[in-house]
Amino acid sequence: MELSESTLQVLRNFSGINQNLLIKSGSNIKTISEARNVVATADVTESFEKDFGIYDLNEFIGVMGLVDAPSLKFDEDFVTVSDSSGRSKVKYFYAAEETLTTPTKDVTMPEADVKFVLDNDTLNKLKKAASTLGHSEVSIKAKDGILSLSVVENQNATSNAFSIDIDGEFKQDAVFNFIISISNLKILPGDYEVEISSKLITQFKNKEVPLRYWIALEKTSTYGVWHVRKFNPTKRSC
Repeated sequence: MELSESTLQVLRNFSGINQNLLIKSGSNIKTISEARNVVATADVTESFEKDFGIYDLNEFIGVMGLVDAPSLKFDEDFVTVSDSSGRSKVKYFYAAEETLTTPTKDVTMPEADVKFVLDNDTLNKLKKAASTLGHSEVSIKAKDGILSLSVVENQNATSNAFSIDIDGEFKQDAVFNFIISISNLKILPGDYEVEISSKLITQFKNKEVPLRYWIALEKTSTYGVWHVRKFNPTKRSC
């Protein structure tokens, strides 16, 4: 069995979410962060013949680079990674499932309060602005029917901020400030359909490949609705 470059890209990305990985038989790969605030799932082109655990995903990816055109052969307790000639081999033992941090159930996305498309260019601008300004959060707000993504330091009202306006779907009487930590935006480059729920969860669905992320919002996020004479904000928590 050989792994495609697209599958290796997924594994490299997932290693940034969690070094542990339990690959189940079939073609779906899932991971969850140690803090359990980021979940990711991808359907890959290969079909794995058995379940096996990887304790250090970066190490496993490195092993793949030790041989030319690596081929995988799965045994009961280990996988053999060999080159195209079969002369160079690495015996890599599986990790016990109980030593790994893995998803225990599928994510059920609540009804979305906000929807928008996040293209790769906008994603790159947000990350670059965060690096330049030294900020750690993205704020998602609406004003006059326009959705705005801002790189901010939410606890400092006088900090410098970068913002970009995009089209989005949301209730016109809704007032919200959804906060996502930049450190949790560990998603592969691409265009994404984004859904945000006031239950403090977001879903990023890649528009090109079967890849999804669910990322928890920060507890400082707020959501409310304007009524005739008053505004009723709610501050949600996980």
